[in-house]
Amino acid sequence: MPAQLLFVYGTLRPAFGRPMALWFGTVARHKGKGSAKGALYRIADYPGFVPGPNDVVAGDVFGLPDPTPVLAKLDIYEECSPDFPPPHEYRREMLAVDMPDGPVQAWVYVYARPTDGLERLGNGDLSA
Repeated sequence: MPAQLLFVYGTLRPAFGRPMALWFGTVARHKGKGSAKGALYRIADYPGFVPGPNDVVAGDVFGLPDPTPVLAKLDIYEECSPDFPPPHEYRREMLAVDMPDGPVQAWVYVYARPTDGLERLGNGDLSA
């Protein structure tokens, strides 16, 4: 069974109010703020997260009461489901995420293309 947690750092965060974020808020439970080691890049009107040891990216952690259908729908949204031909822009990966009560393992959508020429968001927080 897939992990029960998902870390979001971009347009799925509650503050952005996009249609997919609104839907996501109805099928997932906000567990709190979190952060993951890596860098955030501006892709277009959305960000891409690249894991790495030196910086920190801020986001939110959600519990997924019924993870399989939720993750399947999000894989389509992120265009990394088997329905989309490779190379995919994102891949879903299990990573360590820091929360106030300690680290957890959560799914994260990781940017899977080269970052050359992309704007790096130096503070690692899209909502800031």
